[in-house]
Amino acid sequence: MTTPANSPAKPSAGDHSHAATPAVLTFEDRLRDYWQKNGQAIMVGAGIVILGVLAKGVWDYVGAQKELEVEKEFAAATTPDKLKAFAASHAGHSLAAVAQLQVADESYAAGKSAEAISGYEQVISILKSGPLASRAKLGVAMAKLQAGKDAEGEAALKAIAADANEAKATRIEACYQLASLASVLGRTDDVQKYSEQVMQLDPVSPWTQRVYLLRATMPAAGAPAAPAADAGPAIKLPGK
Repeated sequence: MTTPANSPAKPSAGDHSHAATPAVLTFEDRLRDYWQKNGQAIMVGAGIVILGVLAKGVWDYVGAQKELEVEKEFAAATTPDKLKAFAASHAGHSLAAVAQLQVADESYAAGKSAEAISGYEQVISILKSGPLASRAKLGVAMAKLQAGKDAEGEAALKAIAADANEAKATRIEACYQLASLASVLGRTDDVQKYSEQVMQLDPVSPWTQRVYLLRATMPAAGAPAAPAADAGPAIKLPGK
């Protein structure tokens, strides 16, 4: 039987002119494919991140509001009793340490040495370091001297004076107090030693002026000691 004239010719085995060409994926195609496979996981992850950011914002806001309330309470604590109550209700807070420092100063000024020592030590336990902690250490030393614990008080003053990590203003005052104590005890060499240390730390501080006056009261070798000049309170209390 003859082949019809209009029948399509079968391609030979080696004819590849009609083979299918693989499709080339564009960047958009790949991105669409990736999103279809991973879009849900991406959305969940983004939601977690957004929730975390929102939660932190809320936490920071609540913390700021609480801190503002604490500051308002501190500003309203205008008497020793209120300061004590504030310090007790906010134990561990830095402002509680400031309140306790003021209470300890009041106790020292009133001659209540044991209460002053306890108060200053509480301040140190909260703040650990820094100018106010140095100030409290000086308070402990002076309150011990006030209580008649001369050896302990003097040792504490010497530790402050020798520690370069303590606040400079506190070290200067500690040196002055040591010079003043040496003057009372007739230790001329120690008066000279601690006076020079005051002047080295800050030659223009108010304590330097006082130490000059203190040295002027010291007698020459072998002469009787003159009464020490009144240089004001041992510790400069806030607002005094």
